[in-house]
Amino acid sequence: MNSRCRRAAPTLALGLAALLLPQPASAAPAAVPDPVVFVHGWNSSGSTWDTMAGRFRAAGWPADRLHQWTYPSGQSNATTADALAAEVDRVLAATGAARVDLVAHSMGSLSSRHYLKNLGGTAKVDAWVSLAGPNHGTDAALLCGGPACTEMRPGSVFLQSLNTGDETPGETRYATWASPCDVFVRPASTVALDGAENRTTACLGHTDVHRDAAVHAEVAAHVR
Repeated sequence: MNSRCRRAAPTLALGLAALLLPQPASAAPAAVPDPVVFVHGWNSSGSTWDTMAGRFRAAGWPADRLHQWTYPSGQSNATTADALAAEVDRVLAATGAARVDLVAHSMGSLSSRHYLKNLGGTAKVDAWVSLAGPNHGTDAALLCGGPACTEMRPGSVFLQSLNTGDETPGETRYATWASPCDVFVRPASTVALDGAENRTTACLGHTDVHRDAAVHAEVAAHVR
């Protein structure tokens, strides 16, 4: 064997060994999160989610996966649930996703629950979040009028129907957050649901629960 062949032999052997040895797996692409549809409460709008949506974007959520939906909040929660069903279908069609996550504040918890329980929403919603939601009514609703406020009152026909049977139906993952200092959704125990992951926040006002950084971190972990 000439000197050129002798020099090439080790290089060739190393190359063959590299081909035969197991290769490290390439890094898997980051999973694209479910679209998040934010559902505001009474006398509010989608802009109330600017702080939380901004935190999601800062954490890497694509902007087109964050939908700050606005609806007429004075109407019946059942009517809003119909509109929410259409909004979820629109988001799924636009993104190509299989399911969405719903993040609701205050009264938005009621329409989104009606959608899940009565309109087939559990097949399209992976995770549901209720932030300061009057899930079993609040006496503060005695101070306002209209269909939506009437339905938020303890013992209303709407709430009796919504809370009869399974409060967390389907395979959707449910979580609630209640503040001990919330003077609009009271008592704080109204928020928790049987079958949900129920949390208590620090002492936060009603309109601070969905703007709080610690609450956002927990919500993000739940919907991830």
